[in-house]
Amino acid sequence: MGQSASSAAVASRRERDQGQRSVNVSKTRSAASVSPMVTYSAGEEDSENLSVEAVTDGIADYISDLPNECVASVFQFLGSADRNRCSLVCRRWLQIEGQSRHRLSLNAESDLLPAIPSLFSRFDSVTKLALKCDRRSVSIKDDALVLISQRCPNLTRLKLRACRELTDAGMEAFAKNCKGLKKLSCGSCTFGSKGMNAVLDNCAALEELSVKRLRGITDAAAAEPIGPGAAVSSLRTVCLKELYNGQCFGTLILGAKNLKTLKLFRCSGDWDRLFQLMAARAANIVEVHLERLQISDVGLQAIANYSSLEILHLVKTPECSDIGLVAIADRCKLLRKLHIDGWKANRIGDEGLIAVAKGCPNLLELVLIGVNPTKASLEMLASNCQNLERLALCGSDSVGDPEISCIAAKCVALKKLCIKSCPVSDHGMEALASGCPNLVKVKVKKCKLVTPEGGDWLRRTRGSIAVNLDTGEAELQEASASDGGVQDNGLEFPPMPAQIAAAAATASGSTARSSSFKSRLGLLSGRSLVASTLRRWSGGSTSARHG
Repeated sequence: MGQSASSAAVASRRERDQGQRSVNVSKTRSAASVSPMVTYSAGEEDSENLSVEAVTDGIADYISDLPNECVASVFQFLGSADRNRCSLVCRRWLQIEGQSRHRLSLNAESDLLPAIPSLFSRFDSVTKLALKCDRRSVSIKDDALVLISQRCPNLTRLKLRACRELTDAGMEAFAKNCKGLKKLSCGSCTFGSKGMNAVLDNCAALEELSVKRLRGITDAAAAEPIGPGAAVSSLRTVCLKELYNGQCFGTLILGAKNLKTLKLFRCSGDWDRLFQLMAARAANIVEVHLERLQISDVGLQAIANYSSLEILHLVKTPECSDIGLVAIADRCKLLRKLHIDGWKANRIGDEGLIAVAKGCPNLLELVLIGVNPTKASLEMLASNCQNLERLALCGSDSVGDPEISCIAAKCVALKKLCIKSCPVSDHGMEALASGCPNLVKVKVKKCKLVTPEGGDWLRRTRGSIAVNLDTGEAELQEASASDGGVQDNGLEFPPMPAQIAAAAATASGSTARSSSFKSRLGLLSGRSLVASTLRRWSGGSTSARHG
């Protein structure tokens, strides 16, 4: 009888609790139905904050006692989708979530214009904005960009993609309203040199400029030179991609006093002369990326005068040879990272690599694609570059088991090794098992003589090594150092309807940075072979979306 009475009391108490929870749930749902784009005053917030003031067994929900700053800090750890769900909990959370959102990624189609006032009333703290339009759609026009600049005067980063309706006048008005801009990235836009100069003249804090396929510059002779303007001292990074008249930016490159990073990808014209002119004023240059560029040993010899150079990428520059690389090695003593895609032209080989081994003892990372080093140069690199931690050998006909055995015996600091489309066999895997004491990762791809058994044996013998083995058929290496590079993979742009409520769903989230970064950690795979190597080994620039 005593047990029956006790059971009945427990059941009764459970029913009361369930009833109380049902009331709280109904309140939560009523708050979640509020339009996410409405903002409220403090009085409205207190009167409507139903869901957070839930009471369970007479104990208040202490979340409601947290200061807004603490709730905002918690939101920073959530992804975009979770942040959007949190904004539906109550009006207080809606307001906090909007005010703590600093990154926003929007579909920049023409019908975005009516939504801009309400959108940026909610997200009134945005400092980093990405606007992208589908190439088959009509993009926003100048009036939309100007309105955004008026709503976001503290904008520090802007990314434009395929906004073909923007003109020089729109860019000028934007630049005058957002003078604190630090980073501009634009691709497939149609404004020209006047619009670019307006940004440089008005944004004295601009540090990074990335331009890809700028359609508005059609005649290099008629276009006004693009100069550093007010950004003459602040500009640190310039990246130009696929520009037919890229040399219009020559004045900008030469005039930027503190330029540290220069990246040129698939830009037409002869670039030797520019590098020669830079030689006398490039004291601060630390990083140079050149891909599919018309540059010869003359240009490399000029780059050799950049005494602070630490990172050099030479990708598919067939006019560059050992002569230019020797000059780099002799004078650039601080070189830490060297990527060479020789395009199987056999113009860079042992002579240049031996010079690097002798002149660049601080080398940490070496990526060779379509280059045929022999045991002589690899042994010299291993012996002299005692800090070499990351090595990739891809599409090389001369790298076999003897060369891998040499690496295993000599590269004591090596941590990560990639071998692709090379005549290496299981004997090379056996050599790795007994060498390279600091090795933590090995990637072997399209090496037909390496069997799954050889990879399994290496895993069993060296349990601390992560072995990634792909024994597919060898194919012509088409890697590109810029595929998925930091300039184009910084932000993804999910589709967004013009409706304001859906606009919030595309706002960038904090953990999307890690998710997008992890999705690209496939070391040296597919076309993005070198790009994957760079992101995996160097920490990437992720590109990514923050809340």
